[in-house]
Amino acid sequence: MYDDAALSRLQTILLFRELEFPLKEIKVILDSPDFDPSEVIAQQIKLLELQYKHIEELIAFTREIQNKGVTTINFDIFNKSEIEQYEEEVKAKWGNTKAYQEYKQKDTARNKDNYSKIADELMTMFSELGELKHLTPNADEVQKKISALQKFITDNYYACTNEILSGLGEMYVCDERFKNNIDKAGGEGTADFVKQAIVAYCS
Repeated sequence: MYDDAALSRLQTILLFRELEFPLKEIKVILDSPDFDPSEVIAQQIKLLELQYKHIEELIAFTREIQNKGVTTINFDIFNKSEIEQYEEEVKAKWGNTKAYQEYKQKDTARNKDNYSKIADELMTMFSELGELKHLTPNADEVQKKISALQKFITDNYYACTNEILSGLGEMYVCDERFKNNIDKAGGEGTADFVKQAIVAYCS
């Protein structure tokens, strides 16, 4: 009853359902004009690995309670922000958000030289923030830089609301690719400093 294409589609749906993606979001991913089965399966593997790591940590934590009893309260063990952040990245990748659609529109309007120039300007902003690490994250000078960062993202990528900016701040420290690039631009600890400054700005 099913040909190979239908079976492949069904497999993708079932794996995303195991990852607790709503059906309407799965449909958006599958119907995306940029849909790439090999990239999607790599993303599913990454999400499964993150969940596996999370479950392993929960098991170890629960065994410790079994052996020693409750000696301290550890809420960090229940933190799934890394998984949730990667899920949002997957959804955004396949055009499930207004922000990503806006990014795609602006992206097509950029040529290769402009893209490189914008990327360099963004790294310069992180470099400038890195030079302010001696200040507190909520210092006026730091907060002005965060405001400029938000405007830069809006002007060049997509409308960067406080909610989106907050999510980016989390990604800057949770995603090793972002963290390494930002720390390379502004020095060790810059990504974490920017995240803290964004938290202060958005609150």
